[in-house]
Amino acid sequence: MNISSKLLENAIEQMASLPGIGKKTAMRLVLHLLKREPEEVARFSESFLMLKEKSQKCRVCHNITDQDICGICASPGRNRALLCVVEDIRDIIAIEATGQFSGLYHVLGGVISPMEGIGPTDLEIESLLSRAATGEIEEIILALSSTLEGDTTGFFIHKKLAATGIQMSIIARGIAVGDELQYADEITLGRSIKNRTPYERSLPLHK
Repeated sequence: MNISSKLLENAIEQMASLPGIGKKTAMRLVLHLLKREPEEVARFSESFLMLKEKSQKCRVCHNITDQDICGICASPGRNRALLCVVEDIRDIIAIEATGQFSGLYHVLGGVISPMEGIGPTDLEIESLLSRAATGEIEEIILALSSTLEGDTTGFFIHKKLAATGIQMSIIARGIAVGDELQYADEITLGRSIKNRTPYERSLPLHK
């Protein structure tokens, strides 16, 4: 791509470094920003600088927040006996968009993946076990991607919590095998949460 301005070229390269954005899309976005007023571009830039500087992980669920505890954990209207375990913050956004879940969340920060060198100690599993030990939680929903890594992580957590007496469930397989939760449409994801099943039924011996 032959670009006459080094400044424009640098801006396009930075925009294209974002996932899912190719060079043509990056160029279109950068040229659009170039047409906007300086104040608008400054606000745009400032929002990302502030996000990077001020955001942190909720000390309870590990969601992104600008406070010590995120708005979901702090909300008095949430069902504190119901906990949904997800891999990633994007999964919380996807589930919240369905309007079908009123409990709390726990972000693992990934899934067990020996091929990538990710083990249980690399995830927020110990903090999940600590939350389970409080006696406040009655049901834990495993809302993990239906991949081998997601299933392995779910089985590991199930074994760790088996003695607690907490009801364990898994979202219905409206999510296709191999799919990541964040890419499911809101209707399918909402139904998968509402129609969740006991975790034991997902094990091979029960199929």
